[in-house]
Amino acid sequence: MSARGRALAVLAVVLVVAGSQVLLLLLGAKDLLWGGPGDPPVLRVLEESRLLVDGAIHHTLERNLRKREVASPSQLLSASKLPEPSSRAVSRAAEVMEASVQALRRQARPGQARLPTDALPADVLSTIANLSGCLAHMLPPRCPDSCLADKYRLITGACNNRDHPRWGASNTALARWLPPAYEDGISEPRGWNPHFLYNGVPLPPVWEVTRRVIQVPNEAVTEDDQYSDLLVAWGQYIDHDIAFTPQSASGAALRGGADCQRTCESQHPCFPIQLPANASGTSGTTCLPFYRSSAACGTGAQGALFGNLSAANPRQQMNGLTSFLDASTVYGSSPALEKQLRNWTSAEGLLRVNTRHADAGRAYLPFAPPRTPPACAPEPGAQGPAPCFLAGDSRASEVLSLTALHTLWLREHNRLAAALKALNPHWSADTAYQEARKVVGALHQIITLRDYVPKILGPEAFEQHVGRYEGYDPTVDPTVSNVFSTAAFRFGHATVHPLVRRLDAGFQDRLPPLLLRDTFFSPWRLLKEGGVDPLLRGLLVQPAKLQVPAQLMNEELTDRLFVLSSEGTFDLASLNLQRGRDHGLPGYNAWRAFCGLPPLRSRADLSRAVTDAGVADRILALYQHPDNVDVWLGGLVEEPLPGARTGPLFACIVGRQMKALRDGDRLWWEHGSVFTEAQRRELRKHSLSRVVCDNSGLAHVPADAFRVARFPQDFRPCEDIPGLNLDAWREAAPPGDACGLPGGVENGDFVLCGEAGRRVLAYSCRHGFELRGREQLKCTPQGWDSRPPVCTDVDECRAGPEPPCRAPARCRNTKGSFRCECRDPHVLGDDGRTCLDSGRLPRASLVSITLGALLVCVLAGLTWTAICWWTHCDSKSPLPVTERDGAAASPSGGGRCQDPDSAPRGVLEQGPACGSQTLLCQ
Repeated sequence: MSARGRALAVLAVVLVVAGSQVLLLLLGAKDLLWGGPGDPPVLRVLEESRLLVDGAIHHTLERNLRKREVASPSQLLSASKLPEPSSRAVSRAAEVMEASVQALRRQARPGQARLPTDALPADVLSTIANLSGCLAHMLPPRCPDSCLADKYRLITGACNNRDHPRWGASNTALARWLPPAYEDGISEPRGWNPHFLYNGVPLPPVWEVTRRVIQVPNEAVTEDDQYSDLLVAWGQYIDHDIAFTPQSASGAALRGGADCQRTCESQHPCFPIQLPANASGTSGTTCLPFYRSSAACGTGAQGALFGNLSAANPRQQMNGLTSFLDASTVYGSSPALEKQLRNWTSAEGLLRVNTRHADAGRAYLPFAPPRTPPACAPEPGAQGPAPCFLAGDSRASEVLSLTALHTLWLREHNRLAAALKALNPHWSADTAYQEARKVVGALHQIITLRDYVPKILGPEAFEQHVGRYEGYDPTVDPTVSNVFSTAAFRFGHATVHPLVRRLDAGFQDRLPPLLLRDTFFSPWRLLKEGGVDPLLRGLLVQPAKLQVPAQLMNEELTDRLFVLSSEGTFDLASLNLQRGRDHGLPGYNAWRAFCGLPPLRSRADLSRAVTDAGVADRILALYQHPDNVDVWLGGLVEEPLPGARTGPLFACIVGRQMKALRDGDRLWWEHGSVFTEAQRRELRKHSLSRVVCDNSGLAHVPADAFRVARFPQDFRPCEDIPGLNLDAWREAAPPGDACGLPGGVENGDFVLCGEAGRRVLAYSCRHGFELRGREQLKCTPQGWDSRPPVCTDVDECRAGPEPPCRAPARCRNTKGSFRCECRDPHVLGDDGRTCLDSGRLPRASLVSITLGALLVCVLAGLTWTAICWWTHCDSKSPLPVTERDGAAASPSGGGRCQDPDSAPRGVLEQGPACGSQTLLCQ
C-alpha cells in the first residue's frame, strides 16, 4: 500500500472512531430526552410534572369554587397575594420545571447511583426550561430603540439598565446579598426537617417565639412622641410599590394532593406553622396554613442552566413587581394590569375611577373586575363577600390606611393629567398619561428618600449608608434584595397601632375608634362611613406605636390578623418568621457580619445590642445559640440608633437597599435629562402634605405629614403649603410645518419627542395589539417620512408556546384579548383559564331528561289509548248490544258494554267479551 493509501486508511479509522463517539453522545442525550430501557423519558417526566402542578392548581380552584365565602384568614391572605396573570404564568412554569428536575433526580437507571441534576446535559436542561415555559421568562427582554427609551419607563421595569435589562424588572428573582441557608443546600427551608440541628439544637417553632418574645396585649402600647401613623402607612405603601412575592401557584401539595389549608405536613408547597397541642384560640387545630413563596424560573435545582453545570443553583423567590420606586402601586407592573387601570376613552390620559360611588364629588378606586374572586368584607347585613378595590397592587384593600393612600394617588394622577393636557392641548392622551405618571413616580421617590428614610435610619446612618446623590451608576443592581423584603423592611409591623381613628373637620372623633381587625378588607367603611377625609385626619394626628423590644406586636396582628368573623386566627409575627425560613435567609449573626457589625457570641454580647435583659434572656432560652436567631427578630429587638426607628442592622440593610434603588435607576428623577432643571425645582417644592391638600377636603395640614401633629396649632392652611407650578411642563405647539400632527391610531397612540432637532413621533399599541409598520416617524421638509403604522390584534390563542387556556378549556380570540370557554356543565375557575366541574348536570342533559320524560308520557298515553280501543265494545260488533232500557245502541259506536249477567246468552257467546276490561273502558 502506498503512503497515500496508508494515510487515507488511518484518517478513515480516526473518522470512524470519532463518529462513533459522537453517535454515542447523541444516543446518550437521546436516552435522557426520550428515555432508554427502564428509564422514563424527560418529555414524559415533564408532562407528568405539568399534570402534577396543574392538578394542584385545579384542586385549589375547585375548593375556591365550592366555598365562595371567605372562610379563613389564610384564604384572605391568599386572595390578597393572588398574583397578576403574567406572574401566575411564571410561577406555574417555575413549578413545572422544578418538579421535572426533582423527578429526574429521584429516578436513576437500574444498578446505577441516583442521577444528580448537575450531570444533566445543558441541552436537556434547556429543553425542560423551554417546554415548561420558563425559558421565555429567563431570556433578556427585547428593549425598545425609540426616542422614548430615555423618556418613559416600561411598565415592567425592564431595560432600565441597557447592559442588564432584567435588573429591577417584574417577575424576576429577588437579589441575594448572602447565599441562602437551605437545609438541603438547594430548596428546603430552615425548619423543614424536624430533626435538623443548628449548632446542636433544632430551631424553635415560630409560634412559640411569637408567644414568648413578640406578642403583647393591645393595651401595652407606648406611643411615638415624634411620628404619626401616616409614617407607618407610607412605609407599608412603599413596600407594596417595590416588592410582592406571590405564593406558590398551587394551593395543594404536589405529591398526594393534600390541601394546604388543611394539612399539617410539610410537603411542597405547604409549609404549615406548627402549633403546640395546648395552643389557645386555635379551635383545636394543630397548625396554621402557610404556602411557600413562588420560585423564580430556573432556580431550586442543583445545576445551572447556563454556564457551569456543576454549580448549585438554589431556589430564589420571585418579585412580581418592579423593584423601582416608580409608583407601580398606581399603574401596575404589567401591560395587562395597566390596560385594566387606564380610562381608554379619556383624551386626558386619565385612570379609571369608581362609577358607582363618589366621595363628596371626588373619585374612589374602581372595583376589581367581575372575573376577580371577591374577597372583601360585605357591609353588615349583606350576604357573601364583596368586591375589593382595583389598584396597581392587589393589596390595596388590605387595611383602610392603605386604601386611603391608593385613593389619594389615583386622584393626584388624574388631577395632573388633566392639568397637563389643558396646558398642552396638542398632546396625545398617551403623552398626558405618561407625563403625569412620570411626575407621580418622581414624587414617590422624593417623599420616600427625602422625608421618610432619614426618619427611619437617623441622620448618621442615612449619611453612612445612603449619602448624597452623585448620579446614575450602571454597575449598581437596583433589584430588591430578599433580606430587605422578607425581614428588614418588615420592621414596620412593630410600629402598627391597634386603633384606627376617624376624625371630623374639627379633629374630634367623628365615629368611635376602630380596632385594627375591623379595618381589614373593608372598603365598605370608606364608602359608607365618611370617605377618605376622616381617615386622613386620624393618620395625621394619631401617634405611631413606638418599637419597644418588650412591646413588639399587639394582638391585633398576632391573634386577629385578617379575621372578619369569630372563626379562625392568624399571626403576622409567625408568618414573618416562617417566611424568612421559607426563603432560606441566613441567621442574625451572618447578617451582622455582612454589615460589618461584631457578631454576638454570648449573653453579654446580646445585652449590648438588646438593652432589655428579659427579652435577651427569652431569646437565648428559645434559640440556645445567637447564630440560630432569625434575622427579622434579631434586627427588631436591637436598640434604635439616635434619632432613628431602627437598630444598626436594619439601618444598614434598609439604607443599602434605598441607595441601590436610587443609584441604580437610570430614570431617577434627579438624573440627567429625565426632567429639566426648572421641573426639578418645582418637584422639590412638592410634599405629601400638598398631595393631601390637592386631593381631599382637608383645608389645613401639617407642614410635615409624617410628624405627629396637634390641631390646630401644628396645622397650616393649604394655601401656605408649596406645590408644583406646572408651567414648567408647558410645551410650545408644533410649528406650522409640512408635518402637522397626524390623526389618532386605533388601539394605540403616539408620543411626540425630539431627536437631533427634528420632531419625531413614537408609536405604541395597547396591550393585546402589535405594531405593524415603523415605530418612529420623522418630520422632513416633505412631511412625515412614512405612513403611520397600524395596531393589529394579537391572537393570544396562538401567540405563545402553549395556549393560555388549559385543556379542556377552549381559547377564543377577542379584540385585544382572549376568552377561555368551557363546555357545560364546567365553569371557569378564578384564574379565568381553567375549567372546573360545577357539580350540576349539563343543561343539555336537563333538556334531554325533560324531553325524555315528555316522550315517555306521550308513549304511555298512546299505549293507553290503543289498549282502550282494542277492548272497546262498539257498535260494529256482529250482534247489536242492547242497553238496559231496551233501546238499540247508537250506530256511531257509542254503545255501552252490557252487564254480563243481564245480557242474552247469544250475545255473550258471539260478541266480544266485555268483562272487567270493558268496565275500565267506560
